[in-house]
Amino acid sequence: MSPHVHELLDLVIRWTHLIAGIMWIGNSMLFNWLDRNLERPPDAASGFEGRIWMVHSGGFYDVVKKQLEPSQLPKTLHWFKWQNFSTWASGIFLLLVVYYLGDSALLVDAGAGLGRGAAIGIGLGAVLGGWAVYDALWRSPLGKRPRLASALSLLLLLGLIYTLTHTLSGRAAYIHVGVVLGTIMTGNVWMVILPSQRELVAATAAGREQDPALGKRAKQRSIHNNYMTFPLLFIMISNHFPSTYGGRSGWVVLVVLMLGGALVRHFMNIRFHYPGWLTAATVTGVLTLCGLYVLTRPQRLSTAGEQGAFSSAHAVIKRRCVACHSSMPTDEVWRVAPANVMFDTPAQIKAMAARIRARAVDNKTMPLGNKTGMTDEERAVLGAWLERGARID
Repeated sequence: MSPHVHELLDLVIRWTHLIAGIMWIGNSMLFNWLDRNLERPPDAASGFEGRIWMVHSGGFYDVVKKQLEPSQLPKTLHWFKWQNFSTWASGIFLLLVVYYLGDSALLVDAGAGLGRGAAIGIGLGAVLGGWAVYDALWRSPLGKRPRLASALSLLLLLGLIYTLTHTLSGRAAYIHVGVVLGTIMTGNVWMVILPSQRELVAATAAGREQDPALGKRAKQRSIHNNYMTFPLLFIMISNHFPSTYGGRSGWVVLVVLMLGGALVRHFMNIRFHYPGWLTAATVTGVLTLCGLYVLTRPQRLSTAGEQGAFSSAHAVIKRRCVACHSSMPTDEVWRVAPANVMFDTPAQIKAMAARIRARAVDNKTMPLGNKTGMTDEERAVLGAWLERGARID
């Protein structure tokens, strides 16, 4: 596949994934909001769960939630399912294009001793195995003890995060955890929630009584999806923030952000029954941000004994960086300078001094996957030059 075609595929699939994700998660949050704002009068008839009036787009909406009696099925019934499938399918295609068919440096760090095939096997095994283990757990007798099953699920997720972040590159590990969550959410929709709804519709159409156990199981999985929403949204944008996945504590950062996001979502869920929800959500958010700040704080390399001369830094940049970052890259994959960052002249290098510090010295996320083998000593040379004002004269 040519680099040009690869980039276009990345663009189109990523755009599709973003649009589908907005539709799916937007629908999920809207229905979650509706469920918590429905008004039910004391004298409501059996099966009437609530009603809400809304104003939008120049008119009024009268929304009613109810359980239908047998044979009361309306002629037209709208389902919400393809937004979820489109998000998951485009995410899988994006995983294939970016990580499995793209530069192996995105998937595994250089020197990790793990081949592309093995890394892909680990990634796919995590995705398929994650859904299988989760679904088996919640269908087992443990699923009837939600607190215990939830605790065990979190421990398994923690183990998955630790394993992937110590096997794949930090960026790839984060994305694979996100794909595992997305696959679980999609499995919940298509393997549990939709079958329950189909049976509900079929029973109503046939004049049979509805099985309440199916509705409870579907609601349980829907709640699980609700709590995974905020963590998954972070993972979707995580590759833009190398300070999170790039350090040795990358797995801890992911755990902190996922737990913080899920807790904030929890307080939003209970806000109509818990007056102190905003304070609790704010405190959780602040503590999460404080933890993020501490965990992602740069670890300065020792520059003792380095002279800090531009000639030394320039030699490192020419040896390790210009294969990609130049007007005429020689890298076999990156035929155009990523983000249009070029180091052909001293002035171009000085202009990117802050970026060089953040990516090559502080977070060590450049070169990508360290594919050119930059050493800690070379990073110290760059650090010494930066500490002395990034002078080029």
